Amino acid sequence: MVEIVPEITKESIINLAVNDKREDGRELDEYRDISIETDVISKAEGSARVKIGDTQVIVGIKPQIGAPFPDTPDLGVLMTNCEMLPMADPTFEPGPPSEDSIELARVVDRGIRESELVDLDKLCVEEGKHVWMLFIDLHIIDNCGNLFDACELAVMAALKSTKLPSASVADDEVVFDYENTIDLPINNEVAMCTFVKIGDKLILDPTLNEEKVADARLNVGVTKDAKICAMQKGGILPLTKEDIFYCVDKAISKTKELVEYLSLIHI
Repeated sequence: MVEIVPEITKESIINLAVNDKREDGRELDEYRDISIETDVISKAEGSARVKIGDTQVIVGIKPQIGAPFPDTPDLGVLMTNCEMLPMADPTFEPGPPSEDSIELARVVDRGIRESELVDLDKLCVEEGKHVWMLFIDLHIIDNCGNLFDACELAVMAALKSTKLPSASVADDEVVFDYENTIDLPINNEVAMCTFVKIGDKLILDPTLNEEKVADARLNVGVTKDAKICAMQKGGILPLTKEDIFYCVDKAISKTKELVEYLSLIHI
């Protein structure tokens, strides 16, 4: 199901962008208000709720012991899934994952994986046999635009709050000590910055209406030390080299702000 933006709304958004203005009064490179809350799911080993404006997502981390992949016998495993709840947006439908859901999970996963956010070799319990597998579940609660950045922040916060029981091997079985937990080994911090192009203007943190009228989208994942770890192009029209350089430079500066939000949460 595709929701069509009324023509009058589309014209208004485009005209505002031409004049460096937006519906909600923000600057073109300004985020909406951001809030981060951890430990929101009592039965998950790590969880977080992130709100960017009225967009709201919840992420839960569920670890379990499993067999490693054959080509990485000493590394833990990350698996990212996304559920777009129909209550979050009238265009979300129940059933198998949609293309949008799959893309969102893959882009977020790429940011985590390529930034080497989690020290996967420390998730090995017994090489070739037992490693920690981290299942990262993204739940979209309210879609008001820019799910990518909200989900990346929520995953980062949830992973930082994750606790694992101490695990050892006895008689070829994994034994857990739930009295002694350890923090998930975190190597880095990462954030995603999403831009859309409307006319010849590039807009950061788009609202849902801005996404619907945009000609192109670019997601840029950046680590706290200003290294690009993920990038995804969306939309029907191309971006120029200058567009991409602008987005990368802006994402590097904005990532510093986003990482500051993570430093304020209490784990």
